[in-house]
Amino acid sequence: MITVALYNLKGGVGKTASCVNLAYLAAKDGFKTLLWDIDPQGSTTFYYKVKPKDAHAIKSLISKDADLGNAILATEYENLEIIGSDNAVKSFDIMVEEMKGQKSRLKGILKQLEKEYDFVFIDCPPGFSALSENIFHAADVVLMPIIPTTLSIRTYNMVKDYFKEKDLDSTKLMCFFTMADLRKNMHNEIMEHLYKDKKFFQNYIPYLSDVEKMGIHRQPIEEFAPSSYAAKSYRDLWTEIKEGVVE
Repeated sequence: MITVALYNLKGGVGKTASCVNLAYLAAKDGFKTLLWDIDPQGSTTFYYKVKPKDAHAIKSLISKDADLGNAILATEYENLEIIGSDNAVKSFDIMVEEMKGQKSRLKGILKQLEKEYDFVFIDCPPGFSALSENIFHAADVVLMPIIPTTLSIRTYNMVKDYFKEKDLDSTKLMCFFTMADLRKNMHNEIMEHLYKDKKFFQNYIPYLSDVEKMGIHRQPIEEFAPSSYAAKSYRDLWTEIKEGVVE
């Protein structure tokens, strides 16, 4: 089982859209896939049109004796299941509190799934917290979407520094560009510069309206616009990621 955490220190970088589409493509490739929406905004849950079974069960879900099976829901897509977010900041606060001082709590909880799934994708909340540190310990890959802007470079360096400060495995950190606009000189220059850092996949997600339309259709792009450039971009990115993480 490979656990992939979609993470960025800041919001608004295409993290959730990427998590939704990559998990879908993994399932479409025949991998048994679980998508866990830990972001308190619950956007991934919204896209997949599901509601958590019990909006008040978050504390039991991350307890030592947690049974994730009670929270897993089917989606309308083959090979793809989801643990939805209840869209409550209170639940997020509970998760952060429960993880304090226990860096491997989430890793232990996910261990019970390793015979059930090929991939687990986690849609992470932004920011640094006890929960994010747990996610970094639990994930095999911390996949970071980055907009090619000056502020994004700063954020990327802050995340690398955090990994070093917390003695986390920096080889887990892998990145790709999102919302890229090659008509802008700055985007081109930043991408050219950061591609020298071997943490970046070559394929990227351009700034495209079809990505924004996911909220209207509440579907992965492959479902409502399979012949679009956006769908092709995600397919190409997924192929590169898959080749990089599947032995």
